Amino acid sequence: MAKYTASQIADWIILRYTPDAGDAITPLKLQKLLYYCQAWHYTVYDEPLFDDKIEAWARGPVIPSQFERFSYLEIGDNILNNWPEFAPDIVLEKYTENLLYEVMSVYGQHTAYYLERLVQSEKPWKETRGDLEFPLACDKEIPLPLMKAYYSSISKTKNGKNKKDKTAEQVRTRRLERVF
Repeated sequence: MAKYTASQIADWIILRYTPDAGDAITPLKLQKLLYYCQAWHYTVYDEPLFDDKIEAWARGPVIPSQFERFSYLEIGDNILNNWPEFAPDIVLEKYTENLLYEVMSVYGQHTAYYLERLVQSEKPWKETRGDLEFPLACDKEIPLPLMKAYYSSISKTKNGKNKKDKTAEQVRTRRLERVF
């Protein structure tokens, strides 16, 4: 059983953005960031970050509970301008927080569209979705072991370090290549 819920991690991500600085986070971008947080956490620590399933939808991985939670917004709306909830900042385990900051530094700088295209080029989403064409619906769950196998294969972690000390070294070494 995971220590956190997808809602807690979503809130943690949203609270890292500052509307006064012109930051924006859309429901589409949030879904992709949640996916990468889960994928890298499971890859590095062999434990899920949250228990909510991630499905291989047409526009990339989606956590249905979070899709429903933000369904009052359009796909490109800024959550920060339309968030009626007060979310207390969640206290994470230090190793988890370090990893999530690394995931955010690597992926959070990109647009929702870029992240959509990136994840659609990667094996976990492609293999789970199979031959389904856009925009056909798919509710197949992307298996955590498939995520781990893929992200482990692209990481370049140095041997000999304590697992908790490695945190996001794997994430940091992940090369983001343009996919369009």
